Amino acid sequence: MRARSHRAVAGVVAGVLGLSALTACSGTADTSQGARGTRSSPSPSPSPTPAWDTSPESVAAVGDSITRGFDACSVLSDCPEVSWATGSDAQVRSLAVRLLGTSRAQTHSWNYARTGARMEDLPAQMARAGARTPELVTVMAGSNDACRPTATSMTPVSTFREDFEKSLRRLREAAPKAQVYVMSVPDLKRLWSEGRASDLGKQVWKLGICSSMLADPDALDAVAGARRDRVQERVIAYNKVLEDVCAQDERCRYDGGAVFDYRFGQRQLSHWDWFHPSRDGQARLAALAYRGVTSREPVREPGA
Repeated sequence: MRARSHRAVAGVVAGVLGLSALTACSGTADTSQGARGTRSSPSPSPSPTPAWDTSPESVAAVGDSITRGFDACSVLSDCPEVSWATGSDAQVRSLAVRLLGTSRAQTHSWNYARTGARMEDLPAQMARAGARTPELVTVMAGSNDACRPTATSMTPVSTFREDFEKSLRRLREAAPKAQVYVMSVPDLKRLWSEGRASDLGKQVWKLGICSSMLADPDALDAVAGARRDRVQERVIAYNKVLEDVCAQDERCRYDGGAVFDYRFGQRQLSHWDWFHPSRDGQARLAALAYRGVTSREPVREPGA
């Protein structure tokens, strides 16, 4: 999610081994008409799909303000120690802590996410993450592509796809064997619905947080509804891109829509802006990610 400047706003398998049976060849020469005594070459066996490692030993995170813990500790500020991906906070128990343990997470996890980042920023983050040759890279990006000043200025779906494909290519150049776990974009319309109950939250929203969705939060007329629906449809389209592009990479796993489907309540939202995840929200994201990474089969959420 996006945070602007301080003057406006500081600111979620066991591999299937594909075996191709070799054509059996008889040791007796074929003397039937047309036979030349030659044998047909067996079809090459396809490369086996790598088994998903449920216990990677290093983690790098890329993405936006959610992964930076923005507004979880103090107003309009990053708080990476509570990041769902790599944070050290005992209450959150980040993915890195759950996978590696507290001490090892401090030396074998890295957070390259940036508050305000969009998908166009992900290739550079991936390049930095790949330089660490991590065993797992987490991705959570796309909220800022939908959270724009207006609904008409959202990132086009085709551009979003191109940038995500480029991001994976950049990672593969440096870390061809790294696993990638992709978290879906949250349900921004649900966050609006929950956060609008807070007068404080609505005042902070006026600073420019996700205006495409949050502008005029109490407006329930047809025009406002159509605008929010347009943003919601774009988020759904982005998640389809994340799923499809990830499926083309044999070492990539999508969360099956787990983050989008999670029903964030007010306890899971920052009490500074009522939009970004609170500590509790970060802990819920960490739990969702851990479930997805450690499952032998990709997690499929209801309706996925």
